[in-house]
Amino acid sequence: MLPRVISSGVTVHRISKNITFYLNETAALEPTGIPAPVKAKPLLLMLPWLGSQPHAVAKYCDIYFRTGFDVLVVESEVSLFLWPRWGLDYGARVLDVLQSEQFVSRPLLVHAFSIGAYTFTQLLVHVSQDTLKYQELTQRIRGHIYDSLVMGSLERMAIGLGKNIFPRFEYLVKHGSMLYFWAFKQHTVAYFNKSIDVFWNNPVTAPALFYFCENDVLCDPRGMEEISAFWRKRGMSVTEKKWEDSTHAGHLRRHPEEYLSTLEKFLQFLSLAPLRAKM
Repeated sequence: MLPRVISSGVTVHRISKNITFYLNETAALEPTGIPAPVKAKPLLLMLPWLGSQPHAVAKYCDIYFRTGFDVLVVESEVSLFLWPRWGLDYGARVLDVLQSEQFVSRPLLVHAFSIGAYTFTQLLVHVSQDTLKYQELTQRIRGHIYDSLVMGSLERMAIGLGKNIFPRFEYLVKHGSMLYFWAFKQHTVAYFNKSIDVFWNNPVTAPALFYFCENDVLCDPRGMEEISAFWRKRGMSVTEKKWEDSTHAGHLRRHPEEYLSTLEKFLQFLSLAPLRAKM
């Protein structure tokens, strides 16, 4: 598909059905007007939440465009979650894209929302199985950000499906999903448990940032604090931003100043370009 311009200075390249590259041409120049080296230009790997609307994702993209990033958006589908084998296949395809000639030398930042973190974990499963093959990739990842990570029991995952995809039938979806997970336990629960183990023992040891809140039914705040502490014991730098009251995958909308301030400090810590403007 031929690229089309969506806003001034940003061009869209559709790589596949669920993978889209946003080329930020305004960030391709140094302050002197001289073209900046492409290899040094940071790339954001964004993994949105299920059911995310384009205008909502665009708000986050705009933040990173102003920061000088290109953005690679990798969307998730329910099928990839319900049948994890497909999710692993999808993860392998995303890894191929990240290691293609176009991106192979770019420093990476990961920003995953809700179940998007599950999709990213499918990449990590492949990385954990061949750390030597993907060593350069993990070294290119300068930081990883998790916004409203679905954290906790299998029941929380089932609740998440209902709330994000079929909110009018949330109760039925939750119980139907639980029956499905256990009926196909070897093809679902076993894969989920492996993915959770890989995430806890994350092969990416770059600094991490967690956004979460106390009243999110899809995210166990105690579990978030436990994984933060576990990662710190592994020697990782972890930043937490927690609110007493907020909205799942809606922290930017509810608390814009705190959200952006935390992100700006994190990017400065990573020695990536600071935010040039607020939303």
